[in-house]
Amino acid sequence: MTPQVLQSQTTNEVTRRMPLFGKPKDAPTQAPRSRKKKEMPEGLWTKCESCGEIIYNKTLEEQLRVCPKCQHHFTLGARERIDTLADPGTFHELNGELMPLDPLKFQGPAAYKDKLLQEQATFQMRDACLTGTATLGGHEVMLAATDSRFMMGSMGSVLGEKVTRAAEHALEKRLPLIIVSGSGGGARMQEGLFSLMQMAKTSAALSHLHQAGGLFISVLTHPTMAGVMASFAALGDVIIAEPRALIGFTGPRVIEQTIRQKLPEGFQRSEFLLEHGLIDCIVARKELKATLIRFVEDFTVPHVPSHTP
Repeated sequence: MTPQVLQSQTTNEVTRRMPLFGKPKDAPTQAPRSRKKKEMPEGLWTKCESCGEIIYNKTLEEQLRVCPKCQHHFTLGARERIDTLADPGTFHELNGELMPLDPLKFQGPAAYKDKLLQEQATFQMRDACLTGTATLGGHEVMLAATDSRFMMGSMGSVLGEKVTRAAEHALEKRLPLIIVSGSGGGARMQEGLFSLMQMAKTSAALSHLHQAGGLFISVLTHPTMAGVMASFAALGDVIIAEPRALIGFTGPRVIEQTIRQKLPEGFQRSEFLLEHGLIDCIVARKELKATLIRFVEDFTVPHVPSHTP
């Protein structure tokens, strides 16, 4: 074999083994470098329940827990709610010493007494309601807020007593009464008849306030259902709701199963109820405080003491 032929065969062999780009096929491969995966700290982000947007928690708090993309209103606890409404440092809690009892010695999957202790430790509240005086835009008001996280915001004897005392205090001091409701649980079954009595008691107290010419503004948030909606939450002189809040007595799924019919789209949502006249207006959370101040200013007549000659 001539040197030229030998050289040609060698060149072809190298060409077959050498790819056009990159390393030769037979070249030894290096083991990939191990990179430590950076772990994302927990508690920094929240996923929107409506649109799936991932929101930085600091941004969410700055937006009053409203999704900046789709305007979904996240649930607020009672203390958070009061902080968004009351002028800074003006809220003074009343009747905070009231504690729920266990008159029926209720036993279920968990004893009522144990359930209460668990909820109180988790949410740092004695029951599902906070009441007290505060100022809104410099106007003194009686302010109450229920918390849908504490046993679903269900109304037991303490919640009913606090709402009743709030109405009585507003009547005595001639203050506008504002109650922000969030309850998906209705009457608290663990207290039986004691819980059901609160519907009549709170309604009677608000009737006295109404007869005396007092102002009661009811704010409905997601969800406001069952016994709460069937009593004090529906008795406001002005009824405001947050957007897309679920408001009603029985949930839509139970209604559909009972009547065996498909409910209209948006049934029991704020927009549906506004269209059908149950509520007066829908107000976004960012605008709620300013709206309440305007109503208080428009509907409250300053008390001028009478002077006898």
